[in-house]
Amino acid sequence: MASRKTHKLYLKVSAFLVASFGPIFFLGTFATTREPLRLTADMLVWPIDGAQTFDHPDTIFLGALTGGFLMGWGVLIWFLSGDVFDAAPEGVRKAVVAGFIAWFLLDSAGSIASGNASNALFNIPILLAFVGPLWRPATD
Repeated sequence: MASRKTHKLYLKVSAFLVASFGPIFFLGTFATTREPLRLTADMLVWPIDGAQTFDHPDTIFLGALTGGFLMGWGVLIWFLSGDVFDAAPEGVRKAVVAGFIAWFLLDSAGSIASGNASNALFNIPILLAFVGPLWRPATD
């Protein structure tokens, strides 16, 4: 089991992991920097075949929104790892884990419903990486 110090550190790791997807989506709004997002989508919609594009204006707009949400979610988790965690470590842990589970369930269900079940499988290791030792309460 992990200590509160480990949980606090891992909240920062989780925040960084979540927020790191924000710039990828944001940069996908520009034709000259779209390739990392296109490649990410291609990996998530297995097999890697180059079929995924981000050329439609609606898709570009949704990518911009997604990038903003991911960056904002990451920043929120980062700030929760500070004074808020010190005041209510178990509440912060539960809130962050619940948020990740909510993402996992809705994202995976939507992936399956849209014919992209491979993404639901990719979500499993992503969920494990995002939550890490936060699955269980701290030992101290």
